[in-house]
Amino acid sequence: MGKKIKKEVEPPPKDVFDPLTIESKKAATVVLMLKSPEEDILAKACEAIYKFALKGEENKATLLELGAVEPLTKLLTHEDKIVRRNAMMIFGILASNSDVKKLLRELEVMNSVIAQLSPEEEVVIHEFASLCLANMSVEYTGKVQIFEHGGLEPLIRLLSSSDPDVKKNSIECIYNLVQDFQCRTTLQELNAIPPILELLRSEYPIIQLLALKTLSVITCDKETRTMLKENQGLDHLTKILETKELNDLHVEALSVIANCLEDMDTMALMQQTGSLKKVLSFAENSTIPDIQKNAAKAIAKAAYDPENRKVFHEQEVEKCLVTLLGSDSDGTKIAASQAISAMCENLSCKEFFNTQGIPQIVQLLRSDNEEVREAAALALANLTTSSPANANAAAEADAIDPLINILSSKRDGAVANAATVLTNMATQEPLRAIIQNHEIMHALLGPLHSTNTLVQSTAALTVAATACDVEARTELRNCGGLVPLVGLLHSKNDEVRRHASWAVMVCAGDELMAVELCRLGALDILEEINRSLSRKNKFSEAAYNKLLNNNLSLKYSQTGYLSSSNIISDGFYDYGRINPGTKLLSLKELCLQELNDQRAILLVNNKSDISPPPSMEDKSSDVGYGRSISSSSSLRRASKEKANAGFGSPTEEKSEPASGRNTVLSRAVTKEKGVRKGKGKKEEEKMKEEEEILAVPKFTEGSPEKEWYPPPDPEFCVYVLEVTKSILPIVNLKEQIEVLAKYVADKMGGKIPKEKLADFSWELHISELKFQLKSNVVPIGYIKKGIFYHRALLFKALADKIGVGCSLVRGEYSRGWNEVKLVNEARKGMIGNLPPPEEYIVDLMFHPGNLLKLRSKEADLYRFL
Repeated sequence: MGKKIKKEVEPPPKDVFDPLTIESKKAATVVLMLKSPEEDILAKACEAIYKFALKGEENKATLLELGAVEPLTKLLTHEDKIVRRNAMMIFGILASNSDVKKLLRELEVMNSVIAQLSPEEEVVIHEFASLCLANMSVEYTGKVQIFEHGGLEPLIRLLSSSDPDVKKNSIECIYNLVQDFQCRTTLQELNAIPPILELLRSEYPIIQLLALKTLSVITCDKETRTMLKENQGLDHLTKILETKELNDLHVEALSVIANCLEDMDTMALMQQTGSLKKVLSFAENSTIPDIQKNAAKAIAKAAYDPENRKVFHEQEVEKCLVTLLGSDSDGTKIAASQAISAMCENLSCKEFFNTQGIPQIVQLLRSDNEEVREAAALALANLTTSSPANANAAAEADAIDPLINILSSKRDGAVANAATVLTNMATQEPLRAIIQNHEIMHALLGPLHSTNTLVQSTAALTVAATACDVEARTELRNCGGLVPLVGLLHSKNDEVRRHASWAVMVCAGDELMAVELCRLGALDILEEINRSLSRKNKFSEAAYNKLLNNNLSLKYSQTGYLSSSNIISDGFYDYGRINPGTKLLSLKELCLQELNDQRAILLVNNKSDISPPPSMEDKSSDVGYGRSISSSSSLRRASKEKANAGFGSPTEEKSEPASGRNTVLSRAVTKEKGVRKGKGKKEEEKMKEEEEILAVPKFTEGSPEKEWYPPPDPEFCVYVLEVTKSILPIVNLKEQIEVLAKYVADKMGGKIPKEKLADFSWELHISELKFQLKSNVVPIGYIKKGIFYHRALLFKALADKIGVGCSLVRGEYSRGWNEVKLVNEARKGMIGNLPPPEEYIVDLMFHPGNLLKLRSKEADLYRFL
């Protein structure tokens, strides 16, 4: 045998690198390997990084700091499937980190990730690509990128994948995406309902739960609800409710059903199939609070439709809701109260709750949970609206006390609801009295000061409903409630302004309140509101007129008209016409002004003394005169009481003033006594008049510390006494008017023929009075030469004292006249309906006592020519 020759091994080429096995223990080293061109190294580096990232959030942050994200994004499009798969697995894990998500959005890798969802890719890539998208879709900007890059369609396709992880990740991502309305619309176009419903059959609860949550969101749209019904989705949901083993899905299933019940067609279908009865029975008998709560929410949501309320009532849903009110869960109580609020729009439901629901709701008003109290108050507010029976039932259940306590709640909704219930109750007088006894006005102070417009509105409305009595209005004034109430008139909210105006109108029912409201500026604010076409309302106009009726001086200056129901009281003054928005000075301010050359201000004052309130002996000496005055009519008597209340202490007395006090009044009383005994000589009377005028003190002087009184008018006091004695006893109204007209004309210079009107020097006379009185204010009784408007004012003032109804109208060019209504004497004895009374103007100038038909030529000549 020959000798074997050993074959020599050829050395490797000089340009080839010898294989090297490296064991790295630093992540930074591995990150550097991501830039290697070798596929095997890339695959192993990605695998190592994946394992490292799985260990926790800190490792993900470390990889981000080491710059691993950017080279990894390039590997998503690598030619090698293993490298591509391993890189995708890393991003599936890393994308849960918020900083990584932000960087991925900046690097715009969404296209590369969505491309991994293609059917050609293996299941593992689908799993981690869908996981990455699920993590990215948590934030809004991520949702936008996924939707804009067409990620929704492949995700829907993956719902039919055989791998449960792919299904879970895909439905989770879709659930996040459909929070946006645009995505929900696209979902309908892609026919996603069937694959989502199919997920309800999954053996994995998490997949079923995510599918139900997705359906709960997308069924908010009517089109999706229709698709769900067409794909027998309601059957799937009902089966879930009937399966006790799926009790962890019942809450979400009820949420989907709640959305479906909003459609009348679905409601009818469920009623026909018996599903609705099953749902209500399930909710009533369940012991799981969340299920009860969701069931009540479903009823509340659906009950906003009138037809649905009718169906619910036929299914006796009221019994279910009353049962839910007794739940131990506050959430269930709230939802049940809200459902009752919606259901009681149905009249039959409202009647049902009268005996079985209201007592339980009143109990909830005492709950320690503010949200429960708010929901209960809302239910009670709707139950008592337009329902006196329910308002009585609430009062019988002792609701008033907790309702008033809720007015101090920190929750605006609770306060508004409680105020609404109290307003509904206050429409009945017995309940209003009970509410007033609970110091309602004090309780409303907080709500009136609220900055919430709903609270402001309801509080003002409650004031309007409860301030119908003098005692309640007095309580409101004394506790300082008028200040915030007037402040609400400035509100830019129409409803707040309207209700505040309503409350002011009610509060202006008595003079003291009206005076206080005017002092607080209510009249000026209302005048400003009424000048605006967009801000004014019927209540602002009514409130303004109500305040004006308690401030006749301002009313006459602004409108130039006083009706027969506007009774002139002591302290009335005619300033003349003023333009809208012009402030009218008070009588005191006008009296303290320096003398000027403007029109004289006419004053009506029947107070016969300006001394402090008299003793009992002094009062007893005036009983006869007081009785004679007050016997004229009840209307005039009320007017007198108002006048006394408005100007302080009563001053109608005949006692002599204190010694050393030389006043006009002491001589006026002497003059009154002289009139009673008989008239003296004309010259003596004239001298007395001159003495009185000269002796009147200048009203602009006096110590500011002393109480101020309106200027006295002894002459007018005499007029009132004479008219009361001579004209009041006359039975015939027409004769009363004629005699009074002649009396007024006689006191104001007598009959003035038309042709001599220009020669009637009344202006000089008025100027002399102003100079002698050293004041711009002239009491009406001092005027002996009066033109139209002087005589008309005196006639109105005296007519009001004896109960003769007449109006006072201001004309142009010093004109003024009185209008009266009389029934035709010839028709008084007619049987049947009497014709309306005819209107006349009283002639006080040319032929005193003549009555001119309102729309006659003679009346026009008197008024305008």
